[in-house]
Amino acid sequence: MTRLTRRHLLAAGVTAGVAGLAGCSGVLGRAGLGSDPPAEAGDGGGGPPPTADRRLAVMYGFDRLRDEVRSGGPPKDGIPSIDDPVFVSARAGDAFLDDGDVVFGFAGEDDVRAYPQSILVQHEIVNDTLDGLPVSVTYCPLTGTAMGFERGDTTFGTSGNLLNNNLVMYDRGTDSRWPQVLGTAISGDLEGESLHEFRLVWTTWGRWKATHPDTEVLSRDTGFARNYDRDPYGQYNPIGGYYRSERLLFPPLSRDDRYGNKEVVLGARTPAGAIAFHAGSLADTGVLEGSLDGTTYTAVHDARFGTGHVYRNPDGTDVTLDGNRATVGGESSAPDALPLDRVYAFDAMWFAWVGFYPETEVVA
Repeated sequence: MTRLTRRHLLAAGVTAGVAGLAGCSGVLGRAGLGSDPPAEAGDGGGGPPPTADRRLAVMYGFDRLRDEVRSGGPPKDGIPSIDDPVFVSARAGDAFLDDGDVVFGFAGEDDVRAYPQSILVQHEIVNDTLDGLPVSVTYCPLTGTAMGFERGDTTFGTSGNLLNNNLVMYDRGTDSRWPQVLGTAISGDLEGESLHEFRLVWTTWGRWKATHPDTEVLSRDTGFARNYDRDPYGQYNPIGGYYRSERLLFPPLSRDDRYGNKEVVLGARTPAGAIAFHAGSLADTGVLEGSLDGTTYTAVHDARFGTGHVYRNPDGTDVTLDGNRATVGGESSAPDALPLDRVYAFDAMWFAWVGFYPETEVVA
C-alpha cells in the first residue's frame, strides 16, 4: 500500500451534569458486551506506532502544552475505542443513515469506507486496517476534526484528557500522549515525535455514496451498548446545539475573533508553519491562494463532497475550477488530483485551529 497521504449540548448553557460528560464525547463508562478490557502499555499493546521523519508544526513548548491538558470527565478508555469494526454495504447503511448525515470517508486502492459521525461521536477512535495497513480513524466532536493515523502494531485509545478542547489519544504500545490535531506526542517515550497522517473526507452520506456506490460503512454492531441515534452535543442534520453555538466547554489555548468559534477552516501545516482557508469562502470562489514563507499554496473546492484540497504551488501556476473539474496549465483533473504537490489538510473549527496555531496565515 502506498503511504496514506464538523460538529444536544443545549445552546442555552452547559449544566453541571452535561459538562461531566465532556471528554470529547458525552459517554460515561465502558459498557462492553462481553468484550475484553483495552490493552495497556506493556500488556498486549504492541510496539510503538510508526513516526514521521520530521516533526509536524508545533507552536508551543511541550511544558506549556502539558500544563494546559485538562480532564474531560471520563477516565482513560472511558470513551471506548472500536477495536473490531464491522462493516456493511451501502444499501444496509441506508437503514440507519440519512443522506444528510455526516460521514468521514476513505477511498483507497482496495478499501472504500465511510465512518458515520453518529457512531464516532460515541467512540472517537476506530482501530482499523485500510489497504492492508493498520490505522486509527479518529474524531473529536469538540473541535470538529476527523483525522487518520497509521498505528503499526499497536492501537490507540482515549486518554480521558483534552488539550485546547481536543481529544488527547494514547498509544497502547508506549502510553505516549497525542493531541489529535497536533499529531505529535507531548509526553511519554515518543515525546516530540509525529505520526504518519492520512486524509479522511468530511462529507455527507448522500454525497459519499453517490461517488462511491460500492462503499462499505461502519456498522452499529460495535459490541457496545450505545444509542447511536443520540448525539450528546447536538446535531449536524440540521446543524444545532454545541456545533452551532459560540460556547466552548473549556478555555482555548488562544483566542481570535476574526471568525466565529465554530466556523470551519481547511487547515494545512508545513515546515514553515500553518495556513488556513476559510471553508465558506472556498466554496463560494472555488479556488483560493495564500502564501506561507514566500511559497504559494492553492486550495481547491471539491463540490462532490463539499470539502477542499490544498496544494503547494511554488510557481504560482494558474488554477481554475469549472464544476467538478480543475484546470492547471491546460490540464484538466478532479479537484483531488491536480498535477501539483498535494499537502495534507483537514477541516477544523476555527477556535481549535487558531488555538493550536496562533501564528497561522489565513485566507478568505
